[in-house]
Amino acid sequence: MIDVIRHARRSTARPIDWRKRMSDNIAYALLVYTALQIFMTMGALKGEANSILPYLALVVLVIAIIPSCRRFECRWNRLTDEQAADPALAGNYRRDRTALWLLAIGLPFALTGIFKLLAYTFVAH
Repeated sequence: MIDVIRHARRSTARPIDWRKRMSDNIAYALLVYTALQIFMTMGALKGEANSILPYLALVVLVIAIIPSCRRFECRWNRLTDEQAADPALAGNYRRDRTALWLLAIGLPFALTGIFKLLAYTFVAH
């Protein structure tokens, strides 16, 4: 009976498509990244009314994420249909997904921190 249930689950489950999964992760990561970017930049804009650094941080953040996401997307879109369903790529997928999310979440905080440090160093003195 258990084998019948497992077979039914496998037959109704969607096949693995690493291309689609990575594409979905990139889309969600960009949404999170954009929300964080707006939140972080708006906070910096309120604190540095006379400085151009928050605007520069916003430009750098946009320039930094687009090529990175494009690189992830291209890497996974090059797969054939057979490769895209290969379970052996699970480790590569997890590695790239982790790197993508670290970039999407970490970059706004890191760059905003760097620009705030620069503003404190050069504008305050």
